[in-house]
Amino acid sequence: MGQSKEKGSTIKVSAGDRTVEIVCYIVFSIAAFLCLYPFYYIVINTISANDLSAKGDILFWPQGIHFKNYLSAFRIDGLLRAFQISLMRTVLGTALTVFASAFLGFMFTQEKMWLRKFWYRLIVATMYFNAGIIPWFLVIKTMHLTNNFWGYILPAIVSPFNLILTKTFVESVPKELQEAAEMDGAGVLTVFFKIIIPVIKPIMATVAIFSAVSQWNAFQDTLLLMTDTKLYPLQFVLYQYLNQASSLASLAQSNTSTSSLAAAAATTQTTTSVRMTITVIVVLPIMLVYPIFQKYFVKGIMIGAVKG
Repeated sequence: MGQSKEKGSTIKVSAGDRTVEIVCYIVFSIAAFLCLYPFYYIVINTISANDLSAKGDILFWPQGIHFKNYLSAFRIDGLLRAFQISLMRTVLGTALTVFASAFLGFMFTQEKMWLRKFWYRLIVATMYFNAGIIPWFLVIKTMHLTNNFWGYILPAIVSPFNLILTKTFVESVPKELQEAAEMDGAGVLTVFFKIIIPVIKPIMATVAIFSAVSQWNAFQDTLLLMTDTKLYPLQFVLYQYLNQASSLASLAQSNTSTSSLAAAAATTQTTTSVRMTITVIVVLPIMLVYPIFQKYFVKGIMIGAVKG
């Protein structure tokens, strides 16, 4: 029998419990490794000798470390502009989606709202029924949102799923807070901005994560709506790069000086190096978003998903 001390008391731990604990650590460690290794594999291949990477010789440790792949990638025409488009649509789209979800979620809890149940059910119904891509495209085209940056933003502002989460979270807020504010003469907007928003920050952070990931990873709307290359986001450029990796490797080489062309094969661009380098450039920024909102995420998704 093992023992552990906690606040002056002794808790006995049986051999069976200790065995289960060890097994759990092993299982979860293996699961964590399987989740992290693919990204780790891509990163070490981008900074290793390109000839070894192309042969598949880089598995666990980088060899011939260099960072010329990233320098060459940023010299490829259109990549920086695509990054700016993705950043703009992610920041602006996330901000508007979070605000719309919070405000509508609040309004749909107000009994004095005209036909609130009808409008709420109408929005939720779109989760299960939609007209399809062609009618959607015709509506977007009629609104002059093709080859328009706002075509990325406006169709995604109101999300039924985010609205349900936010509304359920708002319903868990004590009504006495709003009633006290209204007795002091506060209107709907005052209650929303000064009472509701400070309380529902966890669910707003949750919606922000969902929206940011969705906006950053989106590229299908570019296929349907955009022909202007200046409006291509980073994900769509990645999609093109993965289909044209060989020619892009040649392009990256052509952008180097004559002396660079005479360099060792270890730093010469290959199809594999282009694919993996661009993948890291696209994935890394959105991975940095989660730690910022992580402390709110669990609380927000739990309270927002289950009405208390």
